[in-house]
Amino acid sequence: MIAGTYNAGLVALSVLIAMVASYAAFDSGERVSASGGQRRWAWLTCGAIAMGFAIWSMHYVGMLAFVLPVPVLYHVPTVVLSLLVAVAGAAIALYIVSKKTMRRVDTAVAGVCLGGAIVSMHYIGMGAMRSAAMHHYRASLVVLSVVVAVTSSSVAAWLAIRFGRSHQGFTRTKISAASLMGVGIASMHYTAMAAAYFMPDSAPPTRYTVEVSTLGAFGIGTTTLLLLGTVLITMWFDRRLQNERLLQHLYSDLQEREAKIRRLVDANIIGVFIWNLDTIVEANDAFLHMLSYNREDLVSGRLRWTDLTPAEWSMCSERAEAELKAAGIVQPFEKEYLRKDGSRVPVLVGAATLHGSSNDGVAFVMDISEHKRAEEERERLRQMLADLAHINRVTTMGELTASLAHEIKQPIAAAITDAKTCLRWLGRDEPELEEAREAAARMVKDVTRASDIISRIELLFKKGASPRELLDVNETIQEMIVLLRNEASRHSISIRSELASNLPKSIADRVQLQQVLMNLMLNGIEAMKEVNPAGELTLSSLWREGHVVISISDTGVGLSPEQADQIFNPFFTTKPQGTGLGLTISRSIIESHGGRLSVISSGSGATFQFTLPSEGSAHHAA
Repeated sequence: MIAGTYNAGLVALSVLIAMVASYAAFDSGERVSASGGQRRWAWLTCGAIAMGFAIWSMHYVGMLAFVLPVPVLYHVPTVVLSLLVAVAGAAIALYIVSKKTMRRVDTAVAGVCLGGAIVSMHYIGMGAMRSAAMHHYRASLVVLSVVVAVTSSSVAAWLAIRFGRSHQGFTRTKISAASLMGVGIASMHYTAMAAAYFMPDSAPPTRYTVEVSTLGAFGIGTTTLLLLGTVLITMWFDRRLQNERLLQHLYSDLQEREAKIRRLVDANIIGVFIWNLDTIVEANDAFLHMLSYNREDLVSGRLRWTDLTPAEWSMCSERAEAELKAAGIVQPFEKEYLRKDGSRVPVLVGAATLHGSSNDGVAFVMDISEHKRAEEERERLRQMLADLAHINRVTTMGELTASLAHEIKQPIAAAITDAKTCLRWLGRDEPELEEAREAAARMVKDVTRASDIISRIELLFKKGASPRELLDVNETIQEMIVLLRNEASRHSISIRSELASNLPKSIADRVQLQQVLMNLMLNGIEAMKEVNPAGELTLSSLWREGHVVISISDTGVGLSPEQADQIFNPFFTTKPQGTGLGLTISRSIIESHGGRLSVISSGSGATFQFTLPSEGSAHHAA
């Protein structure tokens, strides 16, 4: 048996390479995990090459550290094969440990793959030796080297997961883990070297072989350390750039949010103020104007939010303060504030604390004076309607009075629907103020429409001229769909429109046309809500022979032939509480516009259809 010796310098160099390679493995795993897309695959490739080359270099430096008394050559193709095996094993292990979630089985698979690659790489590398000494192996130490390789690789995979993600950057814990992992890898190599013993043999073949001197071994080791250093520096710069991009993104996001908040405050849509203890330290112009204060009052520190509440509202404010301290937020609630001149303004107030402290916070204040006045007006209108109903019961009305009562009832019903909708939005735990405001606006529009209807029906029955304008009929239909969509939805009835594009405009009275559409649509809803809860109301428009044709179809019970013949007669109705005037008035309106209203009925519903002269034909008729 031929005895060999070890070069201590090369042994130390091989262990150092193993430690630096382990540290690079931690950083590579962290970079691959933190990257996505093409950058992830680029880091995976670079990390696999660097790790594989480093492990291969460590083993070859360790083999070159073993000195035999006979010349030793290395078979180049076999050496290259051992390098490829090391790179492949490193790639698989790095891919596994860089997954977003890791299970125990993944750690074991990574350990087996990397350990198997290291063992294969080492024994393939031993097979590359060409010398007059033939190497043999001790089976027990070979098995031990495999166990050491798989165990150290599994520990390395676990450490890469633990420290490569939670300890980003240069840390003492990470260095200690890399040192431990490097010693483990070196232990596998020198255990495998101990498994080999050498016996004299004939001269080896020298084709495709090279001889590596001690100086060459140090050159390989130094090159490997430079490569690993370059990789580590590159990963450090990449990590820094990524952190800078993240900070820039967070800063931009913070600026954007701050700008949105500042825009909300400066837009003066609602009052906003910020308090500290009981003093208002900042407020927008909307809040100051609401209470008749100025900026000087705010700067002087005399504006205290606790002094703005009248005595009778103090208990309500105390409850809100208790809720604010307990939850950090108080849902909007109604109260009153005192203006600078002592007058009162009804408001809706919501507030939240800042920075988790009950001493600082922001409040949002909305002036609901108009809403309160609208409520008073609705109450006045309700009383007026009640009085009118009483008069109707005791007074004999003529045909005109009955018509007015019926036609006014439609927009008033819409106003009441909007009032209830407004109350529902405000009655929620988190009031939908925008929806409530839109409902209140529709109420004003409906009451105005009622007044317009009175004037126009009076003109109609007096055969006077009614003001007309050039109308987009499709737009008017869409307005009525929006107006009655909620009423239809209450009865699970859907509204569908089939409106012709490029429809010519018509010269018509907008209010009267809306009244006709409303009467026909409500009749259709009434016909479907009891018999067919899942009905469908279809509105369509088209142009035909110089006229705009509008159809309103329902899927209700339809009309019998006798009902269809009498449906437009005054006081004829198919509804238990109907007046029998709606369709009569609607037909009179359409005919006054030069059109015609008709009905087509079947067993599955009815279709009311009316025509209006288009713009050109109306001018020609005139």
